[in-house]
Amino acid sequence: MSAHLPAGRKVRYGGDYNPEQWPREVWEADHAAFDLASIDTVTLNVFSWATLQPDEDTYDFALLDAIVERAVAAGRDVVLATSTGALPPWLAHRHPEVERTDFQGRRHVYGQRHNACPSSPVYRRLSAELAGRLAERYAGTPGLVAWHVGNEYGGFDGGCWCDLCAAGFREWLRARYGTLERLNDAWNAAFWSHTFSDWEQVVPPNMLSEHWRGPDHTAFQGITLDYRRFMSDAMLANYRDEKERIRAHDATTPVTTNFMGMFRPIDYHRWAEDLDFASWDNYPPGQREHARMALAHDVMRGLKGGAPFWVMEQTPTITASRDVNPVKRPGVLRLWSWQAVAHGADAVLYFQMRQSKGACEKYHGAVLDHAGRTDTRAFREVAELGAELDALGDAVLGARTPARVALLFDWDSWWAAEMTDGFNRHARYVDTVLAYYRALWQAGAQVDVVPVTADLSRYDVVLAPMLHVLKGDVADRLEGVVARGGSVLASYWSGRADVDANAFLMDAPGPLGRLFGLRVEETDSAEPGVTNPVTLKDGAGDDAVAAASLVFEVLVPQGAEVVGTYGAEFYAGTPAVTRHRPGGHDGGEDGGEAWYVATALDDGGVAWVVRRVLGRHGLVGPYADTDDVELAVREGADGARTAFVLNHRSDAVDVAAHASGTDLLTGRAVVAGETLHLEPTDVVVLREDPPR
Repeated sequence: MSAHLPAGRKVRYGGDYNPEQWPREVWEADHAAFDLASIDTVTLNVFSWATLQPDEDTYDFALLDAIVERAVAAGRDVVLATSTGALPPWLAHRHPEVERTDFQGRRHVYGQRHNACPSSPVYRRLSAELAGRLAERYAGTPGLVAWHVGNEYGGFDGGCWCDLCAAGFREWLRARYGTLERLNDAWNAAFWSHTFSDWEQVVPPNMLSEHWRGPDHTAFQGITLDYRRFMSDAMLANYRDEKERIRAHDATTPVTTNFMGMFRPIDYHRWAEDLDFASWDNYPPGQREHARMALAHDVMRGLKGGAPFWVMEQTPTITASRDVNPVKRPGVLRLWSWQAVAHGADAVLYFQMRQSKGACEKYHGAVLDHAGRTDTRAFREVAELGAELDALGDAVLGARTPARVALLFDWDSWWAAEMTDGFNRHARYVDTVLAYYRALWQAGAQVDVVPVTADLSRYDVVLAPMLHVLKGDVADRLEGVVARGGSVLASYWSGRADVDANAFLMDAPGPLGRLFGLRVEETDSAEPGVTNPVTLKDGAGDDAVAAASLVFEVLVPQGAEVVGTYGAEFYAGTPAVTRHRPGGHDGGEDGGEAWYVATALDDGGVAWVVRRVLGRHGLVGPYADTDDVELAVREGADGARTAFVLNHRSDAVDVAAHASGTDLLTGRAVVAGETLHLEPTDVVVLREDPPR
């Protein structure tokens, strides 16, 4: 999937700047500080609708003109937002139908943000009109490098459940299914007398209809799955409305919106084609989230076929939205920013450039605090990172990850698995995916995180954790990976449901059974904290015992070799981990392997399995045995490789350099095998010498 990224001479640096909140004399101090920090790019106009359009018939761009003019005069590039992520009060007052209805069925009155119904004709008309007027006025502005549509689509509970959305949902269903007969079959509507005889009988699934206890508890998975698909598409229609109006006046400047990583309400794969480049806001939920952040970066990079992406927001210090908001420790901002670059970011931007004086984000971290000081630790770290990115120049700009491992990430499987009754609601999709990604990350494998529709032909290893929903020809393509000598790994609950979330009328794992050489006879579950020991044996004497929890599938091998066995319960001694070689015991001349893990192994157990899968293809990295030392690689179109070695440990560590080259941050020559001493949060950016 092609991407159209803003041109540039370096990794962009800057962030969300809101000078409309400040008197003009403050702007001068701001820009002077930005110069000190090597800030080259500012995102403007994110939440200014009420200023730009004080009433339905009036537009006033005078203040924005001055803001843009000042940024251009300072030599900074501009990302211009459309301001449509929050409604102005007059709009909600004059047209109350634009306000969203929540999952509980309550229509909201004016307040907060994420407050518009995506199906509202008034919202769609006025938001698109504003985007068009902005494009008409500012297209061709010197330094305009990107358009930023909306902001963090899908916040709160991920959408709207009003009458307008109900009507939109029915039209969406007509387009998808064509007939009520097909709809009733897809939803298994004969259950509980739900057979629909008229489209008007369909209502949104929420707490007033199909749900109890919350969004994950639905009487009909098919109905809720389709509503989530519809709502993702409804918000995408809002984005398309604005992009279309921008394109009427500006045919070339790239257009994007800021995603939120692994954000459940919106299927970002459904949006990917409409973005010129992917961007996202990186706010990890804790202080030791380096593997999770790496996974989110890779999900974003995978949206555009491996093309670089932007980090549109991160905080220099603290967030302001959690119950506990710890400050980033010294060096962590630099470490996490370089990690983003290592995984494909061509921009590292902040929210926010100056702290707001009031409202809910007044204590959210910023490049400049309330006093506007430039002698704080936070500002010094921002400035030091800016200087490093300046010095790096275009060394990695546009470079991609040379991955031979793919991990499938699927919103339909996420949605369906977590709202299906009968198994274990403590088993979560992202937790499962992250467990396998963490093992890949620690092993130093270079990974592409891709949708189930991706071309798998260039990968030696494909992981499909909790691939609950099978769509299209994915089963055949996974078989193709193994047929040409590759390795595939799947976990419990894979291959259970079709695209409509209905169970396959065959043994689990459904159409994947032939590939993995087994069937699932029963699926046991247990409360958190209850474990079952699994003994893992590789035939080479490197055996291990792992703790398994939550889900315990009872397997019957049908050609698969037993690698791990349960140690407790009535299925003690039966397979928990298997390996199938469809081409024969040795995999045939060119045959590969299909691994199946029928339970939630602990981190050590997952790592044991993943290392063996990677090891068969020589894909275990040089720092795999040094905990929390990360290796990420970007490769340019000319073949130049840049390796990033990042120390996420809380202590210093010595490792042997995996290659010769030049550390681009220090200019120091590095010889393969020499000791690299890494202090906590240290980063080495090694431009590897070309092979001889």
